[in-house]
Amino acid sequence: MARTIIIEEFGGPENLKLVDREVGAPGPGEVRIAHVACGLNFIDVYQRTGLYPLDLPHALGMEASGIVEAVGDGVTHLQPGQKAAYAATPPGAYSEARVMPAAQVCPLPDDIPFEDAASIMLQGMTVEYLFHRVWPLKKGDTVLFHAAAGGVGLLACQWARSEGITLIGTAGTDEKCKMAVDNGASACINYRTEDFVEEVKKLTDDKGVDVVMDGVGKDTFDRSLDCLKPLGMMMSFGNASGPVEPVSLLTLAQKGSLKLTRTTLFTFLADHERCQEMAKHLFSKVQSGDVKVNIGQTWKLEDIAEAHRALEARETTGSTILTL
Repeated sequence: MARTIIIEEFGGPENLKLVDREVGAPGPGEVRIAHVACGLNFIDVYQRTGLYPLDLPHALGMEASGIVEAVGDGVTHLQPGQKAAYAATPPGAYSEARVMPAAQVCPLPDDIPFEDAASIMLQGMTVEYLFHRVWPLKKGDTVLFHAAAGGVGLLACQWARSEGITLIGTAGTDEKCKMAVDNGASACINYRTEDFVEEVKKLTDDKGVDVVMDGVGKDTFDRSLDCLKPLGMMMSFGNASGPVEPVSLLTLAQKGSLKLTRTTLFTFLADHERCQEMAKHLFSKVQSGDVKVNIGQTWKLEDIAEAHRALEARETTGSTILTL
């Protein structure tokens, strides 16, 4: 049996329940992993509220790290006793142990702690695909990144610096803006006291940026289009403030033949080989020191409701993990 967080109906943090679940043995193509730590992400909130529907009841949590206990037939990239980490479907990482598909579970280097791995798998591989797999970003390009002091944002700031990419961030307080700059942003705009469109134009000599990376959604999307230079790329990858309203293709034409994509990490992770390559790239960034893990908050598994409330209230900085 393993303590596991589930929901039986969609709604607020109070709907998160701690139950005991039987783990069982892995079948063909599966792995059983005993978790040491797991990560907390906005996708967990979307699933809890029903924005991203699940068949109920369902366990939650999309990333974790731990020790492989057993592997099923056909699994060759993992061995019992090995350190491993993942960001993967289906949800179920908020647990002491689970059986899951093995394809997206990745061997974890010995020199990366479990807690660090649990805090960067989903967020770090999100940054990896945004910078390397959606659009061919290159040294010297300029990116506007919203929520630059969040878990994904701070990793993006460091990643941009290591790649020679100029990153302009936005955040909601001066303290968060300083964090973004300290982590590699060339500048950070306090969107509560400044007009981020005007500031972006000032910072780019009225040219605009090559790419916008927006995980906030509804509150930032429309005005972000005004920050792009002609032929620029808008990468929408989250809905922290709510889903984006429908967009007219004519709007993209009128604003300079803009490109728009709504991406999801798990599309990129669905291919086993690509998933493993992305994880290795992320781990190499951590091992080289180009990317430093920033765990801002740690909660116990039984305090999951409190953790969700803090995340939704935007009271967190960096990454958040749950320890088991």
